[in-house]
Amino acid sequence: MARRKKTESAESNDVLLNTHIADAGDIIEQPIVDTLEINYMPYAMSVILSRAIPEIDGFKPSHRKLLYTMYKMNLLSGARTKSANIVGQTMRLNPHGDASIYETMVRLARGNETLLCPFVDSKGNFGKAYSRDMHYAAPRYTEAKLEPVCAELFGEIDKDTVDFVDNYDSTMLEPVLLPVTFPTILSNVSLGIAVGMASSICSFNINELCETTVALIKDQTHNVIDTLPAPDFIGGGTILYDRAQMEEIYNTGRGSLKVRANYTFDKSANCIDVTEIPPTTTAEAIIDKIIERIKSGALKEISDIRDETDKKGLKITIDLKRGTDPDKLMQKLYKSTPLEDAFSCNFNVLIDGSPRVLGVRDLLLEWIRFRGRCVYRRISFDLQKAADRLHLLKGLEKILLDIDKAIAIIRKTEEESEVVPNLMIGFGIDKTQAEYVAEIKLRHLNREYILKRLKDIETLTEDIARMKETLSSKAKLRRVIIDELQAVAKKYAQPRRSKLLYLSEIDEPEESESVPDYAVNVFFTKEGYFKKITPLSLRMGGEQKLKEGDEIILSLETTNDRELLFFTDKMQCYKSRLNDFADTKASILGDYVPAKLDMEEGENTVFCAVTDASYKGFMLFFFQNGKIAKVTLSSYATKANRKKLIKAYCEKSPLAAIMQIEDDCEIVLETALGRCLLFNTAIVTPKAMKDTQGVSCFSLKKNNTITKARPFVPGEFVKPGRYRTKTLPSAGAILSTEDVALKTNLTLEGFGTE
Repeated sequence: MARRKKTESAESNDVLLNTHIADAGDIIEQPIVDTLEINYMPYAMSVILSRAIPEIDGFKPSHRKLLYTMYKMNLLSGARTKSANIVGQTMRLNPHGDASIYETMVRLARGNETLLCPFVDSKGNFGKAYSRDMHYAAPRYTEAKLEPVCAELFGEIDKDTVDFVDNYDSTMLEPVLLPVTFPTILSNVSLGIAVGMASSICSFNINELCETTVALIKDQTHNVIDTLPAPDFIGGGTILYDRAQMEEIYNTGRGSLKVRANYTFDKSANCIDVTEIPPTTTAEAIIDKIIERIKSGALKEISDIRDETDKKGLKITIDLKRGTDPDKLMQKLYKSTPLEDAFSCNFNVLIDGSPRVLGVRDLLLEWIRFRGRCVYRRISFDLQKAADRLHLLKGLEKILLDIDKAIAIIRKTEEESEVVPNLMIGFGIDKTQAEYVAEIKLRHLNREYILKRLKDIETLTEDIARMKETLSSKAKLRRVIIDELQAVAKKYAQPRRSKLLYLSEIDEPEESESVPDYAVNVFFTKEGYFKKITPLSLRMGGEQKLKEGDEIILSLETTNDRELLFFTDKMQCYKSRLNDFADTKASILGDYVPAKLDMEEGENTVFCAVTDASYKGFMLFFFQNGKIAKVTLSSYATKANRKKLIKAYCEKSPLAAIMQIEDDCEIVLETALGRCLLFNTAIVTPKAMKDTQGVSCFSLKKNNTITKARPFVPGEFVKPGRYRTKTLPSAGAILSTEDVALKTNLTLEGFGTE
């Protein structure tokens, strides 16, 4: 028997070895586009739609599943329970590891201090967001329940306000969104990295947020920044307030704002106590950076630094050496350590299943639209319930006319199934009303009970009329939303934590930095490459190395102590110093300016201006529509050490050329149709506003634009007066035959190139 089994097993193995699987081991060519579409795109969409990007209710799926589980566990009004119990229950909706679920709960908890408006009431060690090394305890040691504010998330979830879907194994339902009664999407910090996109939303004060939303409901043209001046962070700190920069964030949903730490000076102990830090850093990162600066010799004023954080909160103590000015030291620390850091904003939110980057105003309008749908569905639900209740009471009212008759019908009916039909016939009521009457307890079949029930008819009738009126009026629906927002603001209002410091109020003494001053040659190319070469190296070097198709548009002899202004195609100006660029050689490409200065994605440089500390001279901007803007160079000088200036020039028309001049001079303009204009820049009034539209200089006909601008060179025209004008605008003149011939000869002799 054993031998037979062995033989059968051997035969089976032989069959498997000899079986040929079709296409096994073959290499199949597949287009990379198909591979991405079939294998990668489903994963990418899953991360975007179901993991990293928040929706209009302010929550990611993991947050929503956790909070809804806690709500179903009666943790809104009940006592706290072990975190491990919550994590286990949440796995019915969120089939991921318990560690990731618990970490989600930690970040929602009050004890962790991540959120300005926390949703989880925690007990135990939940760690601290401002500490890298202060870890949270295991879930078996901590307890949690929902914060009272969660009543604003779930108060009407059972009234058909939002849609429900099956969970992953179709054993229970979960909400698609939460019917939040205030804009939670902007009440807390939300960070997420998806595939090919990310989201970074700052938090705002709940009182200011509700007030702004109410103002927008009343007037959609309301200027949001008037009632919502700036974000508000749980850790406090001071926001360096630039209204223009803030408006850009509010309008586009993108940008960054700087937050610096707050401190106090203890004169008796001669130490600085840092008690509030930016939300993007930790106490350990700050201490590590300061120690690094001390070891390098850059900070000689500090004798010791330590972390004194305790139950009272964050505290970094910096001991100073005798005679140190604490304010000046903090200014140095702001510039060189994370005590001042930038919070990057990217308001990327899922709207109806699609990721969209929205400004604050547009985001609030989307929330108002979402909230309007929730309120409409809630009132419709209540209306249907009230109508059903009224219908039953109407049937009960008919029974009141003759209770004895109802009792007699029931007593005389031989079969139970005939009770309801007999009541329907006897009193002229429908089946639903008859079922209701038949289910009334015998003890309640008295006149007093029925009269008490019938008193509700008048109240229900009034309620139904009021709800129908509300549903038919957009103004009344808006009034409901406004009343709820005002109630939330009154109940959960808290003072602003982050202070505002206007840039004009910042008095930062310029540090006298020793910059080596020596002669250099600078070169700037059309593709955005910059070189700084010493005269000796330039003489010894060979031909300038350039990228294929690139050309040098600026070649200048200057000194190493000059400042640089790089203008970009996004109407921005990036400031730098020549000393920040290393000396190089002609045989290398040089520094790529957009990468060197950390410009925005897709932003390219179009011009480089070189100036000294006096910022003497003018910037000339020539636009294709025939206008010229003459801006004083001093308009680009700033008291604060700002590296980026927005609205560096006008965006109304495409740019044709940029020039930098120290004194007024004569300029030649050329158009696409071959007309030339010669004028002195003295006839153009300079402006201090950088993004001025300028004045018309060229009277252009249809389909004609300015294409070139250059300094006038004596001798390039036979009769310069033909093109010169003393008033603007001017139509210019077509090149004469003599000037065409002269230009051709000069080109052949190397004067210029076409």
